[in-house]
Amino acid sequence: MDRILRLLGFRYATAALVLVALAALYGVASLSRPSADADARGVRAPITSAVAVCPGHEGGRLSVQSAKGGPAGGLIDTSEIRGGPSLASMNAAGQNWNKDTGSGDDAFVVRATGGIAGGLEAEQTTHWSGGPDRGLAGARCASPGTDLWFVGPGPEAADALDLYLTNVDSQPASVDLSALSGLGPLDTTDGRATPVAPRSTTVVKLGKSPEGLGDIVNSARDLALHVRTTSGRVAASLRVRIGEKKGIEWLPLSPEPASSLVVPGVPGGSGERRLLVAVPGEADARVRVRVLTPEGEFSPQGQDIVDAPAKTVTPVDLGLAGKPAAVRVVADRPVVAAFTAERGADVAYGTATAPLGTPDGPRRVTGGVIADNRFDTVLTLTAPAEAASVQVTALGGQGAGAAQEIAVPAGRTVETKITVPPGGDTGFGALITPKPGSGPLYAARMMSTGKGDDFLFTVLPIAPAFMTQRLPEAADSQSVLTPYSS
Repeated sequence: MDRILRLLGFRYATAALVLVALAALYGVASLSRPSADADARGVRAPITSAVAVCPGHEGGRLSVQSAKGGPAGGLIDTSEIRGGPSLASMNAAGQNWNKDTGSGDDAFVVRATGGIAGGLEAEQTTHWSGGPDRGLAGARCASPGTDLWFVGPGPEAADALDLYLTNVDSQPASVDLSALSGLGPLDTTDGRATPVAPRSTTVVKLGKSPEGLGDIVNSARDLALHVRTTSGRVAASLRVRIGEKKGIEWLPLSPEPASSLVVPGVPGGSGERRLLVAVPGEADARVRVRVLTPEGEFSPQGQDIVDAPAKTVTPVDLGLAGKPAAVRVVADRPVVAAFTAERGADVAYGTATAPLGTPDGPRRVTGGVIADNRFDTVLTLTAPAEAASVQVTALGGQGAGAAQEIAVPAGRTVETKITVPPGGDTGFGALITPKPGSGPLYAARMMSTGKGDDFLFTVLPIAPAFMTQRLPEAADSQSVLTPYSS
């Protein structure tokens, strides 16, 4: 009996010690744990690594711009994905580099480490003044991802849609494609499990191969393409050719579906302007569409509410009468939104973007960065809710040009030309910096050349230049008190 009592006493004593330890843990935690607001904020850390992939295969100009205003130090290196010597290295904030590449070259990879990785911008621009692919096309070099969206013309409206999938990693990737059209989802088992070998590019021709969703996609005039990886990650770029001498362009990557979006940079001038709204979910969406021009805000053709069916792409004629604009989209469920534009002998496309200058978000934003500005360059700036003011600084071969101060009234869109800096006659970069107290601002850049039927243009939605990212706070855990068992 004494032995039993001693055993029970030992067990109770052990339990008591565990309770004491737990009390001590939670007592200390209650004193040291940050508030709920602090948990929501997390810990801000500088971005010290970035990768961008430029398709490269058709040639064109490759441009890289480092941001200013972030931490110093680090290196930006540009090379072909298959290896070989570096094409260029940059080690200072505010530097701009560009190179004209030849047709048939492999994809290019821009890697940044250290403080100047924050706000990295890389772009590829192609200009064909004649020939079957005549057009001016520009694209932001893509970051590798696992869940990506494109919204634009389908095979019925385009002569060729070539999807470039690049794997920058040392492990293979596998990609599944699915799509929505104006008639609904394009249900097919084609487009599944497309392999992308390490450090290589796979080109998928939509509508012309089984991996490109097969024949079913050819009936789509408008298309929302969903690129997902089942293993690894890829950088994706989608090239559009409307037809011989009818225009080329790269479709910009759209952000993930959301219920509130702003699509900036709809260009002015002649030609058709359409908004495309894709509803990826199982339920129909009610979408409020508002157009913001230099004169004010209105609903296109009096359609304040657009009923968009589930798993479908719905077009909306914007009816801009030649005015530049942005489009604000508010829906009762997540959607993806983009625009198509035609003018002269060319086409251009845009998509929703995040605002520039949102210091309270998960990543601090200091504005926007543009790597390539040539020909006639125009900025389109929109302040949907509050008045905004920005400073635009051009960066050329001989340093920075004079800063331009631009005010954007609330609910308006403003166009402005970027002043060419010293030494920037053949191309230059630019920084867009919201001023203190500025409201949210959305931006896009249009480059153009030629007149009449020879007018060629391209639109680049300007993404925020992220300098820091928010890391979650470490959480309390009882694992230190849990005995290990095999």
